[in-house]
Amino acid sequence: MSSQQVQQPFQTADVDDVQVVRAPDGSAVFPLLVLDGQGSLAVFELAPGQVSHAVSHATVQELWQVVEGAGELWRRQGGREETVRLVPGTAASIPLGTAFQFRADEDADRPLRIAAVTMPPWPGTDTEARPEEGPWKPTSR
Repeated sequence: MSSQQVQQPFQTADVDDVQVVRAPDGSAVFPLLVLDGQGSLAVFELAPGQVSHAVSHATVQELWQVVEGAGELWRRQGGREETVRLVPGTAASIPLGTAFQFRADEDADRPLRIAAVTMPPWPGTDTEARPEEGPWKPTSR
């Protein structure tokens, strides 16, 4: 380690021990870890049949991996858009400025849970998540 690098403390978190907050898209968020200036890790959750609000991010981008449940993710960037199936093991990127919306399968017996890395860390401002038009009617909030 160079003398210019600042050491950050080790962190450990358990999704069952953190306080749940509501994301601007309406999903439940379990905030886990933050590396100053680099990124944050959280788990997002939608109950069966729940649909998020469509949003885009002003300053952050995300990497997702589905850890439980099933559903769909819609993404639009510029002139291209796609909808992909979300099942455990699926990983997806949400590049900066991408409009996106996700939903959990109605007939699922488990919530849709997604582990997500946000880069840089979520800023916590009211202007970060911008409302967008998505393909589905939101049910969350």
